[in-house]
Amino acid sequence: MARNRGRRTGEVRAGILAMFDRLFVRLLDRIDRGLATGSLDATLPGGARRRLGGRAPGAAAVVDLRSWRALYRLATGGSAGWYEAWAAGEWASPDPVALFELFVANRAGLGDTARARPWSRLARRLAHLARRNDPDGSRANIAYHYDLGNDFYAAWLDPTLTYSSALFAEAGEPLARAQYRKLSAILDRTATRPGERILEIGCGWGSFARIASDGGRQVHGLTLSTEQAAHVNALSLPGVDVSLTDYRDATGTYDAVASIEMVEAVGQAYWPAYLATVARVLKPGGRAAIQYIAIDDAIFDAYARNVDFIQQYVFPGGLLLSESRFRAIAGRQGLEWHDRVAFGLDYAETLNRWRRAFDRADAEGRLPADLDTAFRDLWRYYLMYCEGGFRGGGITVAQVTLVKPA
Repeated sequence: MARNRGRRTGEVRAGILAMFDRLFVRLLDRIDRGLATGSLDATLPGGARRRLGGRAPGAAAVVDLRSWRALYRLATGGSAGWYEAWAAGEWASPDPVALFELFVANRAGLGDTARARPWSRLARRLAHLARRNDPDGSRANIAYHYDLGNDFYAAWLDPTLTYSSALFAEAGEPLARAQYRKLSAILDRTATRPGERILEIGCGWGSFARIASDGGRQVHGLTLSTEQAAHVNALSLPGVDVSLTDYRDATGTYDAVASIEMVEAVGQAYWPAYLATVARVLKPGGRAAIQYIAIDDAIFDAYARNVDFIQQYVFPGGLLLSESRFRAIAGRQGLEWHDRVAFGLDYAETLNRWRRAFDRADAEGRLPADLDTAFRDLWRYYLMYCEGGFRGGGITVAQVTLVKPA
């Protein structure tokens, strides 16, 4: 009797496992159909191998699926679930960047295959509500990402602590030089002269303020990061002052505005407030030089409905732009959109340089000792994830000049 019950239990368990095997194989079939370019060579749990895609040139990715649970996490939790599977050792790859590039490059064909299911999406969004970018939430979100300690960022950024995409002129160019070119391009867009005043919304660690100060401009920098404010104030740059001020509370009138990759921390609900501030503080005829990261408009709605890996684990409150929507809001604020220049592959190269510097700092023990292995692995994954996104073309970085009519 007991032997029969044991046999039946085993048969039920085997049947359940077989059912899940079929479900996971169907998910692989969906991924295969969605790969119009590139290929994915997968080693499946148990050792079987399968090639997905391979119909047209593109990124060539390799993945070792060590557990079917990795695909379950992907199917239910999207990019956040896929990270959780990686952290749990359920999948590995010799080059995760190529895997991320492959998925982003095939975003149209894959559709929602790698996005969270509705019930998981709802749970993650409910948990994320406390991270909205109202004034109190913005301070907490900025502190979460930027107040990890200046020593942490100094270990792997270039000496100016510029934490935004560089603008390269040639392969192999030193990162610091390419960052100087980017900062100079932003200053040129302001069309300011020595003695004129610039409001910098999101001043970072002061690399733009230094360039502007060297050119005789006066800069008032806004940040919500106590670590950044302390660093910039300690530089004692001529004509530069920094305050812990929310962009919504900016006062005064300025000849120009500069804002470099700050708007991604604003959130869609607050884009009108951000652009209203830009319009309000600019003098008639003034110019705002904005550098921003945008996601393909075709997938923005699906992206914005989810809480992705970066929002959940790295940058709470962050959201990439829909360029068309952001531009429309700028127009409603009376700001004219001029001279957009995109350079997404330059960001991929910047991220690659950062990751190599991060790895060197980690290997040499130069990262702060209180940041454990799990944290360091999270940030390594984050840098690879972002690089793959830019290489796959689903996201880009651009500069634009917004002009307030005279």
